[in-house]
Amino acid sequence: MTGRLEGKRALVTGAGSGIGRAAAIKLAEEGAAVGVLDINLDAAEQVVGCIRDNGHDAVALRVDVGDEEQVATAVNKVVAKFGGLDVLIPNAGVMLFGRDTTVTELDLKTWQATIDVNLTGMFLTCKHGFRALLQNGRGSVVITSSPTGVLGCAPPYTAYSSSKAGTFGLMRLLAADYVKHNIRVNAVLPGTTNSPLVTTLMEDPGKRVEFLSKIPMGRAAEPREIANVIAFLASDEASFVTGAAWFADGGLSAI
Repeated sequence: MTGRLEGKRALVTGAGSGIGRAAAIKLAEEGAAVGVLDINLDAAEQVVGCIRDNGHDAVALRVDVGDEEQVATAVNKVVAKFGGLDVLIPNAGVMLFGRDTTVTELDLKTWQATIDVNLTGMFLTCKHGFRALLQNGRGSVVITSSPTGVLGCAPPYTAYSSSKAGTFGLMRLLAADYVKHNIRVNAVLPGTTNSPLVTTLMEDPGKRVEFLSKIPMGRAAEPREIANVIAFLASDEASFVTGAAWFADGGLSAI
């Protein structure tokens, strides 16, 4: 712990589990007050309990990131509680195993459900979160994207990969649009991570071996390893970094 986010006010979506949970806890350890947003309020409250047990401030809110009214309300509540917003981590995402498939077999319901959370939810979080950052006069945003949005490394997950490609493009546009407003926007691109998002897949020994064999480091990431990258990008230590895609994938993108 360095205290590099001391006095900052942060908001993390999808913060009830996995990378979002680890990011919320890490930001709090670094000194930030954290809005913990998740569609599962019980999970969000458990994260807040962990943060408060360690002497830090946090608030839990239930939000469906695909619902604009819920997103706007949640952002406003975080801003009201902490007196502003400095750090925005749009992280919420889904990967619909067993449903997401090749484009000729993919049904519209699965496509739309994935886009609603992974891309529309990202857009809505940024839309309302950026308004708070603009009021603050500066800020740092770290979007959770994926190597699957840049590389063809996740066949046949058409909807997921397409949604993550969208988040990558959104990050670059936001970085260009808001740099003159002192808002930095970057993306972290995690590889396979030991998180609930991929639990079903990783429980299959054969698929686990297949996935890990593609990673030069030969293992999946732990959520905290991704959270460490997010905390750095969110902090002033990354003050000259914007519009960047930070791969945290164990070397997958290098081969």
